[in-house]
Amino acid sequence: MGEGTGGSVHLLCLAASSGVPLFCRSSRGGAPSRQQLPFSVIGSLNGVHMFGQNLEVQLSSARTKDTTVVWKSFHDSITLIVLSSEEGTSELKLERLLQMVFGAMVLFVGLEELTNIRNVERLKKELRASYHLIDSFLGDSELIGDLTQCVDCVIPPEGPLLQEALSGFAEAMGTGFVSLMVSGRVVSATEGWWRLGTPEAVLLPWLVGSLPPQAARDYPVYLPHGSPTVPHRLLTLTLLPGLELCLLCGPRPPLSQLDPQVNQEWLLPSGPRGPQEGPPHHRLFNPSGPSPEQRRRLLRHFYALVTSTHFPPEPLEKVEDDVSRAQLPRACYLVLGPEEPGTGLRLIALQLGLRLLLLLLAPQSPTHGLRSLATHTLHTLSRLLGGEGREGLPLAPPK
Repeated sequence: MGEGTGGSVHLLCLAASSGVPLFCRSSRGGAPSRQQLPFSVIGSLNGVHMFGQNLEVQLSSARTKDTTVVWKSFHDSITLIVLSSEEGTSELKLERLLQMVFGAMVLFVGLEELTNIRNVERLKKELRASYHLIDSFLGDSELIGDLTQCVDCVIPPEGPLLQEALSGFAEAMGTGFVSLMVSGRVVSATEGWWRLGTPEAVLLPWLVGSLPPQAARDYPVYLPHGSPTVPHRLLTLTLLPGLELCLLCGPRPPLSQLDPQVNQEWLLPSGPRGPQEGPPHHRLFNPSGPSPEQRRRLLRHFYALVTSTHFPPEPLEKVEDDVSRAQLPRACYLVLGPEEPGTGLRLIALQLGLRLLLLLLAPQSPTHGLRSLATHTLHTLSRLLGGEGREGLPLAPPK
């Protein structure tokens, strides 16, 4: 259960046809590292993958005593390889990491450049722009969208007010894609923004959260799902420290039009305030309990465990066979630590429709009451979020 602690992660990107490395990124202990793998190791890792392909065998992952390796090819053009010696890492996490990395590559250079490589050296230079985003995937982030493939969100107290303001602003700007973000999390967004496909729905907030503070930006981006070959413009405007207004649009409007329009139409004295402090979930633990970072790692690892071993990849409603549906688990729990009564952290996962709730509870929590507590919590949150949510609204599990 020590995912993300210690150990190192190496990410390799190669041209599939030639095996030429395009880049190598590394992290150690959750922080970027300059450590590079020897070329002989890179060649061996790519060679064994190509050897399997020639025999019509798909090599997807392997484990040694202290390292997990995952391979993945994209469009028969790009091969990504990740090696992790982090304690407790999961193949699910590494597989989704590679999906995020390729999505980031498309976001910056477009799919055409990656599927029809004409000049390797030029592609290497163009991909440098994606390093800061890719490095943030390898680091110890507070976000979880890379693993869940859902958008990290903040539930604002002035939800209807924010929604109305954004809709009016989007209409004035001539675009249907507008959102408010804080630290890589979506606070509120227009219906058009919520309908963005995966992976851009996760990548765009993550990109904005990974960039250094700036008053305004005009960023060309490709949408890996919606527009992988034609770039769009991502415009951002800082309203308050940490709070950014984001637009996805075409040639118009110009960035210079954003500021006066916001001042006239939106940032009024009665308008939205700054980002609110998140729920004080850390107060459920005493000071001697696990730190917030440790709790986050435990929940990430627990999510990977239950997703890969217990819960189906599709929601229960999409399972057609009634007998199969009845046999699928809806909840599971785990106790970490000593087996003596009253000791050990409690982790419980409960799936209801499209939502999955993960709870980390103190050792004093009685095991027999976990499911009742989780059910009550999930129903309460569902009412707060508005039933099952609008169609197409991606939601990350509460953390």
